[in-house]
Amino acid sequence: MKRLLACLSVLAVIGLASAQDLEGRTLVVGSDTTYPPFEVVDASGQIVGFDVDVVNAICERINCVAQFETTAWDGIFPALAQGEFDMVASGVSITPERDEIVDFTEPYLVVNQAITVRVEDAALTEADFTGGSLTLGAQLGTTNAALGEELVGSDRLRLYDTFNSAVQALLNGDIDGVIIDGVTADAFAQQYAGELVVEIRGLSSDPLGLVFPEGDPLVDAFNQGLAQIKEDGTLDALIEQWFGAEE
Repeated sequence: MKRLLACLSVLAVIGLASAQDLEGRTLVVGSDTTYPPFEVVDASGQIVGFDVDVVNAICERINCVAQFETTAWDGIFPALAQGEFDMVASGVSITPERDEIVDFTEPYLVVNQAITVRVEDAALTEADFTGGSLTLGAQLGTTNAALGEELVGSDRLRLYDTFNSAVQALLNGDIDGVIIDGVTADAFAQQYAGELVVEIRGLSSDPLGLVFPEGDPLVDAFNQGLAQIKEDGTLDALIEQWFGAEE
């Protein structure tokens, strides 16, 4: 009996290893690469960022190769369903509505939403937005936009195709603030140091997940790889590298 149990244990381990081995498969990863520090195109034309490093680290554990491709956020989920990508990694918040049309991995990060404003408006508070006439900008189809509408209503919410466009509108004085994930707000504030600041933080928390078509077995493989990079400290090291003490 002991030998039988030992054999079954070995077979279980072999089965787990097999499930984690994608045999070098190349996976096309759709991503809106206008969202620092999660994914951006650097000066050399390469797609870099926290999500890129997370997916690559998981692929090292489960034997796959990630090929990131830039796509617009608007329409990213239909494109996934139509087979344009194998998966999406783009700072995607896990929501019940999205979970009805796609499958998520376990969360790999939790972010807090924030409002970025111009330096001269650094004294503004959440109450100034909710109770006044100030306008907010956000990216179309995001949880940021949904929260922005809750805070100021649809009449005072301006939607943009990208957060880059929303930030430019803020810099131009067309809106009074941009509601966005806090770590990305910090990235834009650093990019436009002296012009933008992040003064309103902690509006809500969003867990982020990697995204796959419904029923795709890759979810299980990536959950296994994600568990490994959590356990061995790789994920914590990447969070520290890209976000410092913020998260």
